[in-house]
Amino acid sequence: MTNYLLAVLVIFGANIMPAFAPPTWSILVYFTLRYQINPIGLVLLGVASATLGRSVLALTFRKLRSWLPKGYVANMERLGIYIARNSRRTIGLLVLFFLSPISSAQLFEAAGIIKQIALKPLLIAFAGGRLVSYSIYVSSATVLKSTSLGEVITKELTSPKAIVLQVALILGLIALGNVKWKVKG
Repeated sequence: MTNYLLAVLVIFGANIMPAFAPPTWSILVYFTLRYQINPIGLVLLGVASATLGRSVLALTFRKLRSWLPKGYVANMERLGIYIARNSRRTIGLLVLFFLSPISSAQLFEAAGIIKQIALKPLLIAFAGGRLVSYSIYVSSATVLKSTSLGEVITKELTSPKAIVLQVALILGLIALGNVKWKVKG
């Protein structure tokens, strides 16, 4: 039971971080291999912990809106209106949250800033997608049998690809809020 609780806390902590956290799948694989705990139970707890963590992250950014430049927030709001006015764009956003193979932190940060975007459908899409992807990663865990959690975290934090990806995603989030989105009345 202690190992499950530890996994939940580590996964939740990783998912409230705005950037540079190890991916949840690597945490799940580590706990599956290290402690020989039930992979199905761990995947379900992982999905719940990751979803709750991303919810807290989005809600935190929703609260921090007043600290961001007004023009940036206004641009993000216009993006929200642009998405909300077209059902295909809304569905596309849900598909992005379901399928996104990249870090979702910046997606949830943007969704948190944009008040017009309802978080509940995004969280449901995220949870559904993660249920599938985490199941695949955990069932393929044999690749990481000899890797320690420290090595996984270090690799994820210091890998040039991981750093470039995180920086690019942060810059993308900044760029997204600096676009003058045109919304027709």
